[in-house]
Amino acid sequence: MNRLSTRTAAASILILLFSAGCTWRQKFRRDTQFRSADIRDVLDRQAAAWNNGDVEGFMAGYWNSPDLTFTSGATFTRGFEPTLQRFRTKYPDKAAMGHLTFSDLEITPLARDAALVLGRWRVEASKSASGAFSLTMRRIDGQWLIIHDHTSRDES
Repeated sequence: MNRLSTRTAAASILILLFSAGCTWRQKFRRDTQFRSADIRDVLDRQAAAWNNGDVEGFMAGYWNSPDLTFTSGATFTRGFEPTLQRFRTKYPDKAAMGHLTFSDLEITPLARDAALVLGRWRVEASKSASGAFSLTMRRIDGQWLIIHDHTSRDES
């Protein structure tokens, strides 16, 4: 092979690699936009269930697994059932649950099937409260679910 053929072959390989990388990035961006909308839908469904006094419906956004983790204040809760029980105890009825809104959502893809969600929450009830949260979400069996929730409360 002469020098010109070697350069042409090298240039062709670089163009192919660059093109493949561009295609993958475009596909990843498309998937990310779609994924962000799916994650927002999960949070919207959770807020709607909460506002209807439906703790079980709210928990449908969480991974039903003993490996689910929920952190609030200095308390760590492990597992779906203990987390559900924590919500049932703290919010025994619709009046205690009040009206939930999420705001300032930032969704950052971590991988094809994982994302970090940052945001704020506010509950309007007889004792209103607000705070910040970070969620780790995974797409499991085609469904976006919260696998870890770290929620904090604003100082009153």
